[in-house]
Amino acid sequence: MKEPLRNALSRHRPVTVERDPDLWPAAVLALIYESRGQPHLVFQKRTDKVDTHKGQISFPGGGRDPGDEHLIHTALRETHEEIGVHPDDIEVLGEIDHIRTISGFHVTPYVGWMRRFPYEWVISHDEVAYLLEVPLDHLLHPDNFVADRRVIDGNEIVIPSYRFGDDLIWGATARMVSNLLEVWSTVR
Repeated sequence: MKEPLRNALSRHRPVTVERDPDLWPAAVLALIYESRGQPHLVFQKRTDKVDTHKGQISFPGGGRDPGDEHLIHTALRETHEEIGVHPDDIEVLGEIDHIRTISGFHVTPYVGWMRRFPYEWVISHDEVAYLLEVPLDHLLHPDNFVADRRVIDGNEIVIPSYRFGDDLIWGATARMVSNLLEVWSTVR
């Protein structure tokens, strides 16, 4: 599964957005592992202690620090800090479409594959309440898709959201999931 996804990501040309000096550069990692022949995607429920996106479901990641050589280093550093996955245990396969968030970030999402599983998560309890390990098939099932209707600039648009148990994956994270699932659909 890893190699077909890597190939699909290499064919995918991520949509980029123009850099805006008012937006903080950030990166996240859509982290995938395989268990019992099924790919799973790792999400985290953010605590109420963090500065932004309190209580939301997100990928590990955050804002670029001055010491981060590249945004991929931001994604790997934040993943290690937030859920304890060492960068040596992640194989970065590619990236998906960049997005701007209403909270002031320009996000570059990377897709990574865990080199081994099971893994002993080490959660930063200041930032992460708990993890969600979601089978990709769950996200692809139409019963778990939630059409989040919003009016933006006078136009109604449908923003994808995904239900997993009592949690709702919505907003920027759901947009990234939708893009990843589009790429994934080319390997199946």
